[in-house]
Amino acid sequence: MVLAQLAAESIIPVQNVVLQFGGDLIGLAILFLVLALITGVLGASGVAGLSMDIAKWLVIIFVVLAVLTFIF
Repeated sequence: MVLAQLAAESIIPVQNVVLQFGGDLIGLAILFLVLALITGVLGASGVAGLSMDIAKWLVIIFVVLAVLTFIF
């Protein structure tokens, strides 16, 4: 009886799965931003520029997916 109740409570609705996807993107964007700042301070401008470009594109993808999720 208890297992059936726990199983019923742990079912994730399909509508919430789309909203959870964007969290990984913004976390990765912050990670690449921090990497770019650290490598920029240490003088590795090539790695810093590449990391900043990756962070920028991850934020753009995150915003586009967030807007699409709220529209649909």
